[in-house]
Amino acid sequence: MTPTARRQLDDLAVRHPALALLLTPLAQAVELIAAAARAGGTLLTCGNGGSASDSEHIAGELVKGFMLRRELPPDERARFAAAGIPAASDVAGKLQRGVRTISLTSNGALISAIANDIDPTLVFAQQVYVHGRPGDVVIGLSTSGNSANVVAALQVARACGLKTIGFTGAAPAAMDAWCDVAIKAPARETPAVQELHLPLYHALCVAVEYDLFGPGAAVGQRAQN
Repeated sequence: MTPTARRQLDDLAVRHPALALLLTPLAQAVELIAAAARAGGTLLTCGNGGSASDSEHIAGELVKGFMLRRELPPDERARFAAAGIPAASDVAGKLQRGVRTISLTSNGALISAIANDIDPTLVFAQQVYVHGRPGDVVIGLSTSGNSANVVAALQVARACGLKTIGFTGAAPAAMDAWCDVAIKAPARETPAVQELHLPLYHALCVAVEYDLFGPGAAVGQRAQN
């Protein structure tokens, strides 16, 4: 992890001292996601209930610029001119590099079909099985840590060779055993856990962004579109 990326995590501990003990798993999660991105892999996110919104929020921070303007490098810009796109320079100047991320909570038609035709518990697991490849990463969010649909997604991910990151609360939970990295907010009540998940995954996204696109990130190591 680059020094500027690490500083984003250290800043979290300054703003939220209660979360300082989670810097180690957060750093591990950053490394998993950045490594997958550099290898051309995909991050898959899922969450149950209110955490479904967090799943989409994470994708929103990673697919486009968050705190940085992720301009395309010259060789990428040249593609648009070579393709004969009108106003190629303007288009290429507005597009941004990103981390390939899919929120598994976003396709209502697909989710309803899986729930009706297969099993409601497998609404995320089915998508992990189809979209995921070895070395990709799954983030599962569940305030209780026991959401059956999130646990199933993590189990299928593990079986298929994907890395797994879990956001949950302080209580021991079913998903703990299926997470390569468990980020357990120091709270047990659902609203309190959700309130802490936001600064945690914001710090994760900012650190990933700085590691891949910020100062000190080697051009050859940046995430590819």
